Amino acid sequence: MGTQNTSTTDKNGAKPNIAFIGLGNMGAPMAENLLKAGYSLSVYDLSESATQRLQQAGASVADSPKDAASNAQVVISMLPAGKHVHSVYLGENGLLAELPKGTLVIDSSTIAAADATVVAEAASNLGIDFLDAPVSGGTGGAVAGSLTFIVGGSVHAFAKAEPILAVMGKNIFHAGDHGAGQVAKICNNMLLGILMAGTAEAINLGVKNGLDPKVLSDIMLQSSGRNWTLEVNNPYPQVMENVPSSNGYQGGFMSKLMQKDLNLAMQTAQDTNVETPMGAKATELYEAHTVENGDKDFSSIMGRHDSSVLS
Repeated sequence: MGTQNTSTTDKNGAKPNIAFIGLGNMGAPMAENLLKAGYSLSVYDLSESATQRLQQAGASVADSPKDAASNAQVVISMLPAGKHVHSVYLGENGLLAELPKGTLVIDSSTIAAADATVVAEAASNLGIDFLDAPVSGGTGGAVAGSLTFIVGGSVHAFAKAEPILAVMGKNIFHAGDHGAGQVAKICNNMLLGILMAGTAEAINLGVKNGLDPKVLSDIMLQSSGRNWTLEVNNPYPQVMENVPSSNGYQGGFMSKLMQKDLNLAMQTAQDTNVETPMGAKATELYEAHTVENGDKDFSSIMGRHDSSVLS
C-alpha cells in the first residue's frame, strides 16, 4: 500500500493523472473529453483498436489495469458487467490491493447495486474513495460531454469527483451512499423500458385502426400520454428525423443493454422483496425481442407489433 493521497489536485492546483479502464462505445468518448480538458490519461482495454484511438488522441496505453493505475490519483472504469468490475478491483492482481490510500475510484459501469456495494466496502476498508457513478445519455451524450452521472458514495468522495465528472457530463446527481447510483440508474431504465414498450403498443393500436403515426404521436405529445420516448426517440419509423427508428434502428441504446438493465432491476426487486409487475412484463418483452434484435436500438420493440419495420 502506498502513501496517502487525499486530493485530486496537488498543492499547485495541477490536474490529477487518471487511469481509464474500459474504452467501449461509452468509455472511449468519455476518455477523449478528459484529454481535451487537459487531463493526463493512461488507458487500458482489451481492444487494440480502442487503445490506438485513445493513443492518437494523446493518451498513454497500458498493458494492464494495474499498469494503467500505477501513477494515477484517479481511476475511472466503464466495464460491461459486475463480474468485470469485481475482477478489475478484487480479482487476481486487483487494483484495490495496489492503490494508495486516498485514491479516487469512479466506476461508471451499470451493475447490480449489491456488486457495487461489495467493491465499495472493500475499497473503504483500504482507505480508498470509491463511487458508483453509472451514466445516462447514450453514446451521443458521451461524445458531447453531456451525460448524466448518477452517483453513489460519500459526500467527501463526490466533492473530489465532481470537477472531473463535469468534464464528461452536464447533470451530476449525488443519489446517496454506496450503491445508490446503481439503484437510481436501474429504476430510471426500468421505467424507460416500460415507457418504450407502452408507447410502441399505443402507436400500433392507433395505426392498426387507421391513424397516421405522426398525427397520433403529436396528439399524445400534447396530451396526458406525453413521455420521453415521444419527445426524443419515437419508435415508429419516419415520425421523427435523426432517431434510430428512422435509420433501421441503428445507433442509440441497444436492446440487449436495455435487457441487461431490466434484469438488474428485477434482481434488485427480488433481493429487496419489491413487487414490479410492469417492470417484469417489460423484461419479458425485451427478453423475447433481443433474441434476434439485441444490437438494434431499444425502440425496435416496435417490431413486436409490426415486423415489417425491422426489415
